Amino acid sequence: MKLDDVPRLSLGFLPTPVEKLERLGAELGVDLSVKRDDFTGFGGGGNKVRKLEFLMAEAVAHGAKVLITTGGHQSNHARMTAAAARRFGMKPVLVLRGNRPPQFQGNLLLDHILGAQIDFLDPEGYFTQVKPLMQQRADEAAARGETPYIIPLGGATALGAMGYVSAVRELADQYAALGRPAPDTIVAPVGTGGTVAGLLIGCALYWPRTAVVGIAVSGSAVPFPERIAVLANDGAAMLGEARRWKPDEISVESGYVGPGYAIPSDDGNAAIMRLARSEGLFLDPVYTGKAFAGLIDGVKRGTIAKGSRVLFIHCGGSPALYPFAEVLTRDAGA
Repeated sequence: MKLDDVPRLSLGFLPTPVEKLERLGAELGVDLSVKRDDFTGFGGGGNKVRKLEFLMAEAVAHGAKVLITTGGHQSNHARMTAAAARRFGMKPVLVLRGNRPPQFQGNLLLDHILGAQIDFLDPEGYFTQVKPLMQQRADEAAARGETPYIIPLGGATALGAMGYVSAVRELADQYAALGRPAPDTIVAPVGTGGTVAGLLIGCALYWPRTAVVGIAVSGSAVPFPERIAVLANDGAAMLGEARRWKPDEISVESGYVGPGYAIPSDDGNAAIMRLARSEGLFLDPVYTGKAFAGLIDGVKRGTIAKGSRVLFIHCGGSPALYPFAEVLTRDAGA
């Protein structure tokens, strides 16, 4: 099966632009660009729109009436999945990691506006309880005569990874039209691994000399390179491609998570401020701020070479800025 043969529904405002970050690139000593997937548009925008184009095609083909997924309070994936459910006449059900907060802010507020049914799970029990609870919600829907469709955390499946295979093809066309050489390195956040898996397949197909570096924004019970290798290998097999990856071939930097998933880090916050004040570009404290902090440090440490061409995948997430206003304004004075 070729990429164009995989069923897909149009959701995003594509292609998204590629923007040169000349001021910050000069400061860091690299040729720096950003793929503005915060501009995918649908459901508030973000990288998950690309995955949902493929996942929703399968859900619609199955006749789904209830769409079930999971994430954290500030999950971009949960927000966009809820929006996709509404677009196709389905009921969104979200099983979220974290206790019910006193106020709904950021992505959680948008989930509420979309009318999602939300279950909150205590973080301590989340990983053992989430799959059974999603299955329970699916069974309840089926008992009502409504076909359920479960999307795993982050849409991290081989099918979802097709979104970023397609994104690399889009990028290759954009760079060719501008007469620009392919980047030496692509840097992207890693929350579940599906985006990086798709980037690996896409680069193998369209930019074989481009390296992919993931920056972990959360911990993982299974090491990310192992998870990503499975997704990338399954995705390549889906497309009839012979390329396979071993975990030790996959680069994921894990030193930038900070105190934990969805807990702002000092370096991530500094990256948010630096990019906003040098380029007028907003990152967020859950995903892209931490990932960009990893990019900056990678250049400092030499794992990303000075003078090289670097492309950052902006996965969206600006709604997550607002719940962390107190943390992000500590430098504002009295």
